[in-house]
Amino acid sequence: MAGQSLSNKENAMSPSVVELRPQDLSERGSVCCPHPKAGMKLWNSHPKVYLDLAHASQARCPYCGTLYRLAAAPTQPTA
Repeated sequence: MAGQSLSNKENAMSPSVVELRPQDLSERGSVCCPHPKAGMKLWNSHPKVYLDLAHASQARCPYCGTLYRLAAAPTQPTA
């Protein structure tokens, strides 16, 4: 049972992945962490950092390890 508790704790501490749409980015193509979609609470957040997604499809926060990535654009069916 102790092993199961440890496993749950490890899962809770693992970095999350936040899928973003182009509309979620700033005019310069960046996003700040902590971001509202990351689900961080004010009491346990870190200093705000800006991550550049204009030149890459994903970026990882150096503080918390959260991975921010652009969601794939939906494909249009061909007629």
